[in-house]
Amino acid sequence: MKAAIQQAHRYAVYLAPAEPFRGIGSRWLGRCADTGAALPAAPDGEAPPAAWTRAPAHYGLHATLKAPFRLAQDRTPPMLDAAARAFARGRQPFAARLALRNLRGFLAWCLDDSPAGDEGRRHMHALADDAVRGFDAFRAPPTPEDTARRRPEQLGAAEREMLARWGYPYVFDTFTFHITLTGQLDPAAQQDATARLQRLAGGHAATAMPVARISLYVQPEPGADFVVARHYGFSGAVEDGAGAAWLGTAA
Repeated sequence: MKAAIQQAHRYAVYLAPAEPFRGIGSRWLGRCADTGAALPAAPDGEAPPAAWTRAPAHYGLHATLKAPFRLAQDRTPPMLDAAARAFARGRQPFAARLALRNLRGFLAWCLDDSPAGDEGRRHMHALADDAVRGFDAFRAPPTPEDTARRRPEQLGAAEREMLARWGYPYVFDTFTFHITLTGQLDPAAQQDATARLQRLAGGHAATAMPVARISLYVQPEPGADFVVARHYGFSGAVEDGAGAAWLGTAA
């Protein structure tokens, strides 16, 4: 029974963007990752067609630190919760400068690659590297279907190696921090989406994003949308989301 329950849902270690990116991105996707509720549409001329955001809205606004995984047989949700608390507690907050980019055919907020963003990039890469290693013992081996969804035949050699070892192709040397905002778009749609996002964000997207917590998201059942289970502040504070019950422990 325990194995069946653990295979029924997945967890992910994500970075839930802080403001102003949280509000802008959630409104763009039309969905709140904390509650799972739909949000009012952005104004005309800024709101995207639903087809553009269907894929990222499914996962909720986030940046991946440890990609979605099912729990290993010897791990439990309370153990994962305890590990997330320990991982976050005592880490030093930092800020990261972001920029809208075309990444492998979709739009995302990525790390600013200018010299002004050097410190934020260094801290973000360290956070992501630590998360990949630190939570790997909780990850059950991927199913053949899980691996096939990553389309290994379209990956480079380094990415296939990461996929085989870590269950996700974009970690360590192949890691690119990104907050996904669209699915795959053709060039014309990318140009249109970029203009809409710039209008929606105004001047706020030039603000450096504070990073002071990590988050566990949960997919309660196959095909369901991901929601926040719990946020874990570097200060030791925790905050529940709609999926907190799937951790089996109180905040």
